[in-house]
Amino acid sequence: MEHGYIIIILLLLGMMAATVPVFMSLFFSGVLGILFFSHYPIQLVVMSFFRSMDKFALVVVLFFILCGNIMTKGSIVDKLIKVANVVVGFLPGGLAMAGTIACGLFGAISGSTVATVVAIGGFMIPALMENGYDEKFTLGVMTSAPVLGIIIPPSISMILYSMVTNVSLEGLFLTGFVPGIMIIIGFSLYSYFHAKNKRYVTQPVPTFREVVAVFKEGFWSLMLPGVIFGGIYSGAFTANEAAVVASVYAFIVEIFIHKDMKFKEVKEVVVSSAVTSATLLIIVAGATTFGRYLTLQNIPGQLANAVTAHIHSPWVFLMAVNIMLLIVGMFMDIISATLLLTPVFIPMLYAFNIDLMHFGLLMTLNLGIGYITPPLGVSLYITGAMTNRDLIYVSKSVVPFILIQLVILAILSYIPALVLYLPKVFGYVG
Repeated sequence: MEHGYIIIILLLLGMMAATVPVFMSLFFSGVLGILFFSHYPIQLVVMSFFRSMDKFALVVVLFFILCGNIMTKGSIVDKLIKVANVVVGFLPGGLAMAGTIACGLFGAISGSTVATVVAIGGFMIPALMENGYDEKFTLGVMTSAPVLGIIIPPSISMILYSMVTNVSLEGLFLTGFVPGIMIIIGFSLYSYFHAKNKRYVTQPVPTFREVVAVFKEGFWSLMLPGVIFGGIYSGAFTANEAAVVASVYAFIVEIFIHKDMKFKEVKEVVVSSAVTSATLLIIVAGATTFGRYLTLQNIPGQLANAVTAHIHSPWVFLMAVNIMLLIVGMFMDIISATLLLTPVFIPMLYAFNIDLMHFGLLMTLNLGIGYITPPLGVSLYITGAMTNRDLIYVSKSVVPFILIQLVILAILSYIPALVLYLPKVFGYVG
């Protein structure tokens, strides 16, 4: 059937609307499309299903998941929060700023927004409320700031984007630093003025001795991002190897230096990481199966031709894509969306002469905002469960922070030099 892809796409949307898990929706839609609307042997679908999970790039993701779980189980998170707090905690809104900075530091190790929400939010939400911050602001900042987990490298979504596009992972990682700093500054400024208007009680200015003591206590925790990025960009090891190095380093620090993790807990952490990794691999396989069907039907090429026939300006194209990705992020997890949509966009990016690294950052930020937008924003549900608040209440609390991220998204979309500055400095962009 010439327009069979319409039936398959409607089937996919119908299954997702019926709350069938996304990976199952993608897998069954892709299999049915290949069976009934292509001449592709079904045996090869099984082969591609397993080969999609047998990729070296996914090893990076698995070990960063392990590293994040080690930190959550031990005391690295607590020490990172203390360091952030001693730096800005004495300012109006300083505790909220400290939570935002801590999300950035944790994200620079774990690469996961969900892990950041659980690790930092679980500690900071009670701390903020105990210090007099109103609940709506507290939930808003500590639900939104963990998006830094996928913006500031290492980022799981960037790893998958690099796997699909073959752009340099090291260069792609560098695109996240400037946007990450912009988000931290934006959230911190909002926290400052909000706290000043509400006249929250500020913490006393720490003495020099207290600052030294906190940095001394947090030295080994702060060294972890340094080891990761210092090793990558000095050439000591690759981005893939960095994940393994980070996990080994975290284990050594927590077991032998901080001594906050026992040997008997290692098994629990490894098993938990294996379960999370298996979930990720299932999503990868489901998205790959549906992506295979789209490729067989030449859907990316058809869409590229349709778009270029009606849109002639890169500015308009970026605006349309941003809107589309924001909507997709409301309904689909970032892993599935990255794997499924990246091959669709690649021909269009070449047509409009848009840099693949620049677009990778925009895609990550767009879909990252989806973590805090209803109806399926995962961070909203996690924070709601922590505080016994419903989806509507938490959704209202994040509105100011969504607006800040949208302004930053617009700036980054139309000033690509901001995104590509560090990759150019390090020679990853010509």
